[in-house]
Amino acid sequence: MSRAIKRVLIGRLIIMTMGVPTATTAHENELKLTIVNPQNLYDPTPNGYSTAVIVPRDARIAYISGQGGQDSTGALSADFAVQVKQAYANLRTALDALGARPDQVAKLTVFVVDHDMSKLEVLTKNVKEMFGKALPAQTLIPVPKLAIDPMLFEVEAVVILK
Repeated sequence: MSRAIKRVLIGRLIIMTMGVPTATTAHENELKLTIVNPQNLYDPTPNGYSTAVIVPRDARIAYISGQGGQDSTGALSADFAVQVKQAYANLRTALDALGARPDQVAKLTVFVVDHDMSKLEVLTKNVKEMFGKALPAQTLIPVPKLAIDPMLFEVEAVVILK
């Protein structure tokens, strides 16, 4: 085998193995999210989110698809507050299926149909109930419509896994 081919193969092997963990000695504390709320920016915590969240280097990441307010039978209330509460319950079920806890959620994206300021209280209450002080980074996107006509709310999440 030529020297050039050996270098290419060795280079590929190094690249392929760079992302493979060599040991599973990480402690639980090493996989905690670091929440950052700079003092010179508006404090978002009263509104149920953090400015930024740092994911630990050795964490695996899972993406949870948008969870709406449907119950286990697919029924959907016409009430915004009921849909939000159910959507967060559905998110919790998805986290449980991954073996994850709410404090492992790094980022939420929420979609609100016909958003107005009156809906913020409902959103803040539910996110604080689920996440406590470990508030993830979060983006709210007002939308005219979601996948199903009666849907008024949807939440998706980025989660770190051990």
